[in-house]
Amino acid sequence: MRLSIARAYLVAPHRAKSIRPICSSSLNPQIPLFLRPPNYSVTLKDFHKWHNWAKILNCSVGSSFVDTDNGPDSTLLHRELKWLVQDAVEDKSLSSELENEIEQNPELGLRNVRLKVGIEELYRLWKQRIHERRPFQYIVGCEHWRDLILSVEEGVLIPRPETEVLVDLVEKVVSDNEALREGLWVDLGTGSGAIAIGICRILEGRGRVIATDLSSIALAVAGYNVQRYGLQDLIELRQGSWYEPLQDVQGKLSGIISNPPYIPSDNIFGLQAEVGKHEPRVALDGGTNGMDELIHLCDEATVMLKLGGFLAFETNGEDQCKHLVNYMENNHKGKFCNLKIVSDFASIPRFITGFLNGAI
Repeated sequence: MRLSIARAYLVAPHRAKSIRPICSSSLNPQIPLFLRPPNYSVTLKDFHKWHNWAKILNCSVGSSFVDTDNGPDSTLLHRELKWLVQDAVEDKSLSSELENEIEQNPELGLRNVRLKVGIEELYRLWKQRIHERRPFQYIVGCEHWRDLILSVEEGVLIPRPETEVLVDLVEKVVSDNEALREGLWVDLGTGSGAIAIGICRILEGRGRVIATDLSSIALAVAGYNVQRYGLQDLIELRQGSWYEPLQDVQGKLSGIISNPPYIPSDNIFGLQAEVGKHEPRVALDGGTNGMDELIHLCDEATVMLKLGGFLAFETNGEDQCKHLVNYMENNHKGKFCNLKIVSDFASIPRFITGFLNGAI
């Protein structure tokens, strides 16, 4: 699996605020680069000219982005450039062509290379990556997450590797309780649809998932991803803020999963440029202390879950985890049980899990 630059990000996902009616978006998300037809061509000599230019641009960065905001260094940018070539060209062996071969055999440089995007667009895209710090995932239009390749674009948060743990947590719960596998689950603030698709595959066709989001762009992208994996009969998309589109399933949910915005408002400007300047703020900003949406999700879970239903939320780390568990124990006494704090891949306390007390 391709390693993601997002592994270095301090960030997380999604949504909130005003209410919109339940609907499916009619927007047309862009097709990821690797899925586009090779409708463009350029000589091998001109392709290598672009490739050399891009490598020189990468080297000019050095460690400056790392020093500024823990951004990518030249080594990571070279790796991303290799991935861009793999996605953009039809001939996957092209990257092994050496420029000295062209010098020794000029006719080789006249060979046509089939591209999925024009050479002028490749120049523009890599300028955006370096000069504007546009996220690589937006450049190629996709992100590798678990065993999925998900479409992403501006206006949709890029799914993070650590968020994969949420799906792992669901897998363990339904393995221990087959009744939950056959129930109705919800992914609140679905973004690209990553969590919803991951959960749906874990349920093995025996349960259903509702994925909600406030953003029309996010729902369009999520819908594209859901259809690409053939899950449109098992995942329903609804537009609206958090639980607002779910009033018809109140008290019926087997599980509530969410990766909400949890970055404190004052910390947004300190994030990497790829995040703070390009990803949707509504998917990042969790209010003054980053807890606004997390508290709301916990409060409403008491009436949305069925007895014995499961919840799992991602947070910004240990302090938020502890605060949330204390809040649930003190403000909803006896309503939740088996509350736990779970760490991410880096052993950072990241998730809180629990059940609606079936003894109520």
